[in-house]
Amino acid sequence: MKAIWNGKIIAESNDIVNVEGNAYFPMESVNPKYLKKSNTHTQCPWKGTASYFTIMVDGKENPDAAWYYPSPSGLAQSIKGRLAFWKGVQITKD
Repeated sequence: MKAIWNGKIIAESNDIVNVEGNAYFPMESVNPKYLKKSNTHTQCPWKGTASYFTIMVDGKENPDAAWYYPSPSGLAQSIKGRLAFWKGVQITKD
């Protein structure tokens, strides 16, 4: 699968974990040059605290368009070390 935004492949992997309709990519499959750490954090009752990245491609920013759980709860260990996308990031199966 691929995560694409603004015409660039942000992540690509066949090792995907799907949770609540979101594809979580392994961190090592994500191109770090497109990510900038965000100060945003949210709380999920069963996964824990999420942290975010802003995606930056060719001078355009997509704030908080990628998220991960640095220390997921016991029930969410399958997404440890993984990143998911939203806000217009296309997830394709090719």
